Amino acid sequence: MYTATRLALFSFIYSIIFIVSFSSMASSAETPSVRKSLIQSSNTNANEKYTFQYCNPLRKKPFDKKSSKKKLLVIGDSQACDFLNGIKENGFFHNYQIRMRYIPYQCQPVLSTHPSYFIALKDRALCENTERTDNLEQARAQIEEADLIIFSARWKIKAAQALSHTIRHLKLKPQQKVVVIGSKSFGKISIRQYLHMSDRKLLSIKNKIDEEVQKVNSILRTRLSPRAIFIDQYKLICDSDNSCPIFTGNLDLISYDGWHLTQAGARYVGSKVFQNSPLSQM
Repeated sequence: MYTATRLALFSFIYSIIFIVSFSSMASSAETPSVRKSLIQSSNTNANEKYTFQYCNPLRKKPFDKKSSKKKLLVIGDSQACDFLNGIKENGFFHNYQIRMRYIPYQCQPVLSTHPSYFIALKDRALCENTERTDNLEQARAQIEEADLIIFSARWKIKAAQALSHTIRHLKLKPQQKVVVIGSKSFGKISIRQYLHMSDRKLLSIKNKIDEEVQKVNSILRTRLSPRAIFIDQYKLICDSDNSCPIFTGNLDLISYDGWHLTQAGARYVGSKVFQNSPLSQM
């Protein structure tokens, strides 16, 4: 009887050990893939290549006059490239010809008789070189052709304050639609630290929303005329007004540098922005 009792006890303990071991294995089964993805996200060159690989061929590309598709023109900097990646990853705007006018962050998408007011002294040579950069004056003819114009940029405060004036002076036709996408930032990204955190901890990480970006978005929200539809990305992708998650629910890193999206981030943010805003009706 004593032996039988011992055997039963050993059997019970072995079962507990097996269950705990199996649970531990199952719990860590997803961990290697998450860590592998994080290591890939630390490759800045590969991520920058992804950011620009879709938008670069669209820059200054003419609309096809023979096509019956509507015409979408996206105007902005690398944030606009993020926006275009969100389109591509989710298959949105398939009924549009999609083109881009790339205006670097240093130069800003603004119309003014005094453009130097919006450009730092050190950047003026770059922004005045029309072979290397673009601007709204150069883009006017293509803007006139577009059915839908979407501005997406890392806005400077002065450019945000002047955007309503800029749109007014583009002299758009009544049937042309204008959308302005607010700036976004996910704060400091610390991949080296994330590699040592549990999956549960990764899901709980939230970074404080950048105060200057919040200020810019507030300016855009309150000062844009009804002529333009403003979309605040933070309102759509963050859980609160003060902080934003760094990982998706599937433990995919959203941004590789705090400003630009990973491929998984483009898919995630694009889905949130398109499905929960007026863009879904366009």
